[in-house]
Amino acid sequence: MLKQQILIYTESTPNPNSMKFVLNFVLAPEGLSFDYAMPSDAVVEGKNSPLAVALFGFDFVKRVFISSNFVTVTKDEDTKWEDELFGLKQFLKGFFEEKKEVFTKATIAANDVIGGEQDSETVVKIKAVLEQYVRPAVESDGGAINFHSFNEGTVKVLLQGSCSGCPSSTMTLKQGIENLLTRMVPEVKEVVAEGV
Repeated sequence: MLKQQILIYTESTPNPNSMKFVLNFVLAPEGLSFDYAMPSDAVVEGKNSPLAVALFGFDFVKRVFISSNFVTVTKDEDTKWEDELFGLKQFLKGFFEEKKEVFTKATIAANDVIGGEQDSETVVKIKAVLEQYVRPAVESDGGAINFHSFNEGTVKVLLQGSCSGCPSSTMTLKQGIENLLTRMVPEVKEVVAEGV
């Protein structure tokens, strides 16, 4: 039996403290992303991630974000990527070669629920624009954007991964995402980030 070759390459993100580690296989189920702002987040029921727990074992790691086929790691201000990148890449390669779990089975089961309340026509349009036009660009920068709510012309979104705490995220939100949504969905007047 042939052993799967683990390929990892890195991409810089607009956030100088975040690095995107792209893999040649899928880590998270389609449409799901997991943001861990602190080590305790990685052991919360429904978000359990042995990978995130292991990454927080590096004292310079301050945030871990896992989505589709990449992991975005955010470091502290004092650490230089050139000092840690090789070691982190080797660690990830070893982790996956040993076939360790990215998420516990309970986490995947807890997030495999589809349904919920029926979205209004406006919310359906907003989600479609975010999914088709915004999500690919944000993911290419090592982050994610998720719809939170829509009320009286204001769309609230959640910014995760490298977008969280990124110096340029406010400008991107206002000049990019807000302009796009107000043009494509006339009911939208403003876009704000929730919990940033």
